[in-house]
Amino acid sequence: MNRKQQIKPTESELEILQILWASGPATVRTVHEQLSQTKDTGYTTTLKLMQIMLEKQLLGREGSGKTHIYTALVNKEQAQGQMLQRMIETMFNGSAMKMVMQALGSHKASKAELDMIRAYLDQKTKS
Repeated sequence: MNRKQQIKPTESELEILQILWASGPATVRTVHEQLSQTKDTGYTTTLKLMQIMLEKQLLGREGSGKTHIYTALVNKEQAQGQMLQRMIETMFNGSAMKMVMQALGSHKASKAELDMIRAYLDQKTKS
């Protein structure tokens, strides 16, 4: 996938990508079995969605006959970065500070998480 191309997976597509990012290349059946643990969906729905993702170049497919192995063509970090940037622009008027303040205000961060955030900010201010 071209780096400049925007990654815009739907919520369902993102669930499939997360399965493939975590477990690596897989068949539709494997993906469907994992999806079925958390949501009520049919096998043909999973298959159709993965075919659409193939057309959108979110997934790649190898194999012949009835068995195809699907792989994520988008990098997890790249997808996260693009989706986060889009959220900052649309939900927080381009302000990363507003997004961070909202996240910290609505989510109880552990001491370890806050220490990591402080260390990250210290590193960023030095570079």
